[in-house]
Amino acid sequence: MAIRRLHREYQDLLENPVYSCRAWPLPDKGMLEWKGVVTGPADTPYAGGTFELLMHFSVEYPFKPPKVVFVTRIFHPNISSTGGICMDILKDNWSPALTISKLLLSVCSLLADPNPSDPLVPDIARMLLEDPERFEAEARAFTARHAMERLLGNEPSAVSDDQYSETDP
Repeated sequence: MAIRRLHREYQDLLENPVYSCRAWPLPDKGMLEWKGVVTGPADTPYAGGTFELLMHFSVEYPFKPPKVVFVTRIFHPNISSTGGICMDILKDNWSPALTISKLLLSVCSLLADPNPSDPLVPDIARMLLEDPERFEAEARAFTARHAMERLLGNEPSAVSDDQYSETDP
């Protein structure tokens, strides 16, 4: 079921791209391993940055959320130095009705509107609350250092039916 659902979602992403976000399965890893790319939202300290994500889907998807991590380092109160993301839909608020498109939009929303009341990095959350100008300067500098002019590799234009079978692990 997971493979079939992921294949449908990939086709939907190709036909209805999400603004400033892309995701695709890694051909050498099967349909359960995906790469995502999120462009930093305008008017945020992440603007101009390109942030790479890795997404791992279990065979229980869509009934279990994917594991999603940032590969690109980012200065954000809800994203750890190891790329872990504190976002409710990746935990208790996951629903099988959610899709990769909605997940990508939620990541973009988290970049545009950090949640300092539920941080993974308390020091960054405190800076955001107590000294927002310093937070913005630090986040911009971090974005310039880690998320600009990165070579992300070429994404495939399509996934053929014979490339991934329903029996993939």
